[in-house]
Amino acid sequence: MRTAREDRPFEIRALVLLPDHLHTIWTLPQGDENYSIRWSAIKARFTRDWLASGGRERRVSAGQRRQERRGVWQPRFMEHTIRDECDFEGHFDYVHYNPVKHGYVDAPAKWPWTTFHKYVRLGTYPPNWASGSLDLSRVDDQLLE
Repeated sequence: MRTAREDRPFEIRALVLLPDHLHTIWTLPQGDENYSIRWSAIKARFTRDWLASGGRERRVSAGQRRQERRGVWQPRFMEHTIRDECDFEGHFDYVHYNPVKHGYVDAPAKWPWTTFHKYVRLGTYPPNWASGSLDLSRVDDQLLE
């Protein structure tokens, strides 16, 4: 992501890295809505480095091979443009709660690969935020729009 940000700037507002996927909220420069070129650069660099370090890839179909796809990333990504502050807050919480949602930990503070810890230091979240359950149905529905 650091390398991609050098070529095509964006600010990472929230991020969580899980074993099989990640979620992130970016702010792009005014007038620039090209998420795809950034994801393409991130995926290409990561794939090259991952395979060079001995990482493995899943099988790909003949069609995926023809498209020069590798078995590291899913072919697409979901993108949602934040509409307002309420929408931002819901997605911000969704990103940080995701390790709990998927059963990896019972509290966001216990997951090391997240911007949650940054926002605890900044006072945005208390350290024990969402140490139980959190109703994210409103956000889940929005993600499907």
